[in-house]
Amino acid sequence: MKKFIYSMFSNSIIIITSYLLLFVILFTSCNNSTDPSDMAIDAFNNGTEERNMIVVISDLHLGADLAYSETKNNLKPLENFLYRIRLSRNVKELVIAGDMLDEWFIPASVDAFQGKGQIDFIRRIAIANKGVVNALNRIIKEGEILVTYVPGNHDLTVTAANVAAIFPGINQARDEMQGLGIYSPEDFPKIAIEHGHRYNFFCAPDPISNRDIAPGTITPPGYFFTRIAATHVDQNCETSGDVIQVVTPNTAGIASQNLLFGYWKMWEWALNWLPIQNKFNEKIIVTNVDGFTGSFSVNDILPYQITPGGVIDVKLYKGIQDTWSQRQILNKVAVNIPTAQAIARSAVTEESDDQARIQYFLNPNSDKRIVVFGHTHYAKIIASQNHKNEKSIYANSGTWIDHSPAPEIMTFVVIIPQNNEPSSQTFVKLYNFENEIITKMSEDSLRY
Repeated sequence: MKKFIYSMFSNSIIIITSYLLLFVILFTSCNNSTDPSDMAIDAFNNGTEERNMIVVISDLHLGADLAYSETKNNLKPLENFLYRIRLSRNVKELVIAGDMLDEWFIPASVDAFQGKGQIDFIRRIAIANKGVVNALNRIIKEGEILVTYVPGNHDLTVTAANVAAIFPGINQARDEMQGLGIYSPEDFPKIAIEHGHRYNFFCAPDPISNRDIAPGTITPPGYFFTRIAATHVDQNCETSGDVIQVVTPNTAGIASQNLLFGYWKMWEWALNWLPIQNKFNEKIIVTNVDGFTGSFSVNDILPYQITPGGVIDVKLYKGIQDTWSQRQILNKVAVNIPTAQAIARSAVTEESDDQARIQYFLNPNSDKRIVVFGHTHYAKIIASQNHKNEKSIYANSGTWIDHSPAPEIMTFVVIIPQNNEPSSQTFVKLYNFENEIITKMSEDSLRY
């Protein structure tokens, strides 16, 4: 029946289509509108000859060994994505908002640096991800598009010199504190781009804890969490090889002890969610990075208690529950986040979204109207009002890892700035590149 209907109407369809095509050609030749919202989906074309578009990607998670790297299957699509950006006549800047290079997602038993230094590890990342690295370096070398890198938590301790060693000429937006950066593209001071980890208890730089164990370290507990997560994935483990020793609230009701109990609860959740085959007293986590030497067990990280209702203690990150406010000052967090909230919501993706609003839009000392984070892997656009009751836009650029709990991967944000015309808007658009097809997920706009 379908074939019959198609045969009966095919000639009419051809005639009608020809007229429609002629109409479209005539109409578009007379329509010179450059409003980006009227454009067909071409993420890197603003409809003009002006090079003003800002593309933001994050969470590439390029690893030194594809046997365990989170990004393997998506490397070729990422390379092709970068090729499309390079050919664009309208893209002015590509911003990589953190977690480009991955020092964290490594199975616990692997000596990441193999007895050598960080530079050797970074060069192995460049070799393992040669196509992507070459594509980025070609964009940098040609000089038409500025490539800017902002640090994330997975590349927290990667130095500026070591990033430049494999990406010569890359622009780096860094704070005074190693592993942090906030970036506003040139001529766009109302835009702020950062990874977003400075607001996370487990992922923000920690230059206070473990100073006696690992002098000079800034590595937060999220590093050890991620080593355990990588082990869980590597082992494909469904049932834990050990039992978590129970900790109960300290009956003395001391605030510090209550916070440490909350910290234990987060570790309890993590170890149940990401079981591993090993016993928790096995020294399985090989470090030899950022001041740490030797190997550690899960029990070295996990808060413990000798007597039910008694004192709670911990070996690594001893006293971490009491230094969060100090860490925030060192990390230049504008609006203080209460410690209990920071611990309890450290694994809640919406907390990052909320902090974008709190730290920027509701902060009377901030004039930012557009903020882009990475970190959570959940790509989205959220509009809200700032402290002046002005529309503001938060976007998360998502991730490029092969497998993510987020519904979309291979996502990116495009910002098309407004011009001098009174009706012009700054557009913020969110796309994904799955199956190497650009699909628009969301968009919003404002004028400032």
